[in-house]
Amino acid sequence: MTNTNREWLFAERPDGEPDMDCFELRETDVPSPATGELLVRTRFLSVDPYMRGRMRDAESYAEPWDVGDALKGGIVGEVVESASDAYAEGDLVTGEGRWADYATLDADDVAPVDPTVADPEAYLGVLGMPGRTAYFGLLEVGEPKPGDTVVVSGAAGAVGSVVGQIAKRNGCRVVGFAGSDEKTAWLTDELGFDAAINYKATDDYRAALDEAAPDGVDVYFDNVGGPITDAVFTELNLDARVAVCGQIAHYNDEEVPTGPRKLPQLIAVRARVEGLLVADFATRFGEASERLARWVASGELQHRETVVEGLENAPDAFLGLFAGDNIGKQVVRVSTAAE
Repeated sequence: MTNTNREWLFAERPDGEPDMDCFELRETDVPSPATGELLVRTRFLSVDPYMRGRMRDAESYAEPWDVGDALKGGIVGEVVESASDAYAEGDLVTGEGRWADYATLDADDVAPVDPTVADPEAYLGVLGMPGRTAYFGLLEVGEPKPGDTVVVSGAAGAVGSVVGQIAKRNGCRVVGFAGSDEKTAWLTDELGFDAAINYKATDDYRAALDEAAPDGVDVYFDNVGGPITDAVFTELNLDARVAVCGQIAHYNDEEVPTGPRKLPQLIAVRARVEGLLVADFATRFGEASERLARWVASGELQHRETVVEGLENAPDAFLGLFAGDNIGKQVVRVSTAAE
């Protein structure tokens, strides 16, 4: 094991869309675990849209980073030194760690990774926070019923792709919005969506939605916001449910866009709009993880990860989320099992 540890720091707050000036790579000593901690060599780290909110100097559901802080997020790593009886050297675990080669994690705050169920990187996607978000967001907030039409924005992302598949398991017609022909083909040909709309190839979202969802929309799972959501609101059926999971179309806005413009659409149909934070379901994470793992192991639930190679490219992987570079979950491979 090397004595040098690379880690990324938050260098400055962005104006609008972040760029490389927001990140600084430094070298430090490899930390040592205190009692009850694990020293973990990072195999994969997660980059997620919510991290953009942590770059703002404002209160939110995720604590903002201070300039100079080490960047943090979900990781999968290998235990290289254990000061806990719960895990041994060589075990694979997942938890919240630094964007770094090595990190110390409290043994009580990690979960084991079983590579016989899925590749380790899947524990940052379908078997991690995004998968649980899809599970609870659709089933508890969206409340789909057989025969419902479910529309998902950001459908080719880590959350949306799982939402659509769970909706199909529940007997729904599923329509997804995504940003390329490759993504829409993946949704329909491999994940079983009934229809998919390339929002970059149409100037009339409402007309495209009328064709893809001729019976209207019963459940809308919103990861994006913006004009797509405006169009979907005009197609909501009586007693429709809207789960607001993300608003990536607005994450880099410096001024809050005028709105909400479409609330009058909710009156006649008595639609319900509810925000979603997966942390509210923390006491039931075990339930979601067990079911998701069973569906993945049986092949009923498909998943895909877009892997960016090298810790040095972690900022590029994060910035790529806003350009739509990923299909499925965007992760960074920091090290391999052979290292």
